[in-house]
Amino acid sequence: MSRKRIPLVFVWLVLVAISARADQLDDYIKSEMEKQHIPGLSIAIVRDGKVIRAQGYGLANVELNVPATAQTVFRIGSVSKQFIATGIMLLVEEGKVSLDDKVGKYLEGTPDTWKEITVRHLLTHTSGLVRESPAFNPLKDQNNAEIIKAAYSLPLSFATGSKWEYSNLGYFILAEIISKASGQPWPEYMADRVFKPLGMSSTRTISLKEVVPNRASGYDWSKPKVENADILIALRPSGAFDSTVLDLAKWDAALYSDRILKQSTRKQMWQPLAETTRKNPGGRVTSYGFGWFIDKVNGRTVVFHGGSQPGFRADFERFVDDKVTIIILTNSDQAKPEAIARGVAAFYITGLANAASPAR
Repeated sequence: MSRKRIPLVFVWLVLVAISARADQLDDYIKSEMEKQHIPGLSIAIVRDGKVIRAQGYGLANVELNVPATAQTVFRIGSVSKQFIATGIMLLVEEGKVSLDDKVGKYLEGTPDTWKEITVRHLLTHTSGLVRESPAFNPLKDQNNAEIIKAAYSLPLSFATGSKWEYSNLGYFILAEIISKASGQPWPEYMADRVFKPLGMSSTRTISLKEVVPNRASGYDWSKPKVENADILIALRPSGAFDSTVLDLAKWDAALYSDRILKQSTRKQMWQPLAETTRKNPGGRVTSYGFGWFIDKVNGRTVVFHGGSQPGFRADFERFVDDKVTIIILTNSDQAKPEAIARGVAAFYITGLANAASPAR
């Protein structure tokens, strides 16, 4: 039985179209980097769990003139929250933690004002806890338990469960719960249960002492020049990890399978449980699940989270209806990676071109 040959002219036209789109995307990213004074950026574009583009732009280290690549290691800030939430949900699957457990089950001496706070409240930022503990110092290596205890004397910002307000302190507590319930320090638990099984060899807790190959330096724009950003020393569970776009693409692929989390668990994490007061670039109110924001962009569901630390901005966007994921890591305090990611998504998803985004 003979096979029909695809005309060479058709193949040529397809290749020309792909090349033209790649050039347009390159121009878009480089233009946004120039506008936003971003020294270095890495991007991964993933469709249905498979990387279709991964590369770096600009410089990972300005002083040494080191190019950014897909292997460059960046601080990912609060993109880390989805991993802490995953650690909790693994323990829920094992029956070692319940979402309705009170925090007093895992922490000693909690005040009466905390008696109604559950694991679920911590995951969804509806606990009423302050954003940061008064003891937290980004320039010190501190004990998490002491940071948490320092907040015991503070009043709640609102009645537990009555509203949404972002709380990094809540994710410090979740990390402590992982340690208590698993019997392992939470960084080891996350490495053993998530990063190592997925081959995420460049993903790790932040350390200034250890030598980390391909690590980017962080920068700040102080008109009219780029300066070195402040170096945050503290290992904060709310923004604990370094990673690369290639490692995060492996994580994205795992989210299409039961390899780490069951389908029912993943679905639960992406339920829009708490309406937030955070407004995205288009001015729409978003919702929050367990370590993820949930949004609608031109009728399409996007599950996402951004992150920041001094000198770094990151964004992880999963357009779940189209199975397209955009991951952007930068070494700039001024970067707006969420806006760039949604601008990039418009190159791959029909109908997103008119989505509100200041980067377009």
